[in-house]
Amino acid sequence: MGLFVWSGLIASALERPLGEGTQLNGPYGPFLFGAGGWLVWTVRGRLMGQAVDKERLFAILEPALTAMGFELADIDAHFGRRGLLRLYIDREGGVTLDDCQRVSEQIGALLDVEDPLPGSYVLEVSSPGFDRRLRTLKHFERFSGEQARVELRDPLDDGRRRFTGRLMGVEGSMVLLEVDGELTRLPFGDIAVARLAPS
Repeated sequence: MGLFVWSGLIASALERPLGEGTQLNGPYGPFLFGAGGWLVWTVRGRLMGQAVDKERLFAILEPALTAMGFELADIDAHFGRRGLLRLYIDREGGVTLDDCQRVSEQIGALLDVEDPLPGSYVLEVSSPGFDRRLRTLKHFERFSGEQARVELRDPLDDGRRRFTGRLMGVEGSMVLLEVDGELTRLPFGDIAVARLAPS
């Protein structure tokens, strides 16, 4: 997939600088780009450099996205002078730029009403990409047969924490991963991060 840029929308955002004392009422000024297997639609809004309750965000956003026919695959939030809230969405058949735009408009309005994020921020709506994060047991089931990288919070008895292999589904609360021809069972609750690892 090549690089996508909607320059008119980029200009509309960049031509609206945030001066001192500027008060924002929700996201504004969308611009978008995409490259290398992912798409992203970006708008500016509000976020302060403080901890964000991701579980609350999932509770607010997942029902709306499900009603629109999308899965909320993951959420990233970064803080500082330029806050960033990034939503990763997915659906059967993949995500398009139009999907990212439509979701950004709907979710931007929802965030404005719910107001869970005070302060300035940039909202990005993106497809998960080829190395999408695996966040739930359903994700590990869905991508059974695919290559993945898994990192545990604490090492197993043999001292290993990082694994790369082929997903073999789940067994109860255990994630099954074939590593070097051997089946390894990883406790789902001990997984710090897992992503697809396409060859």
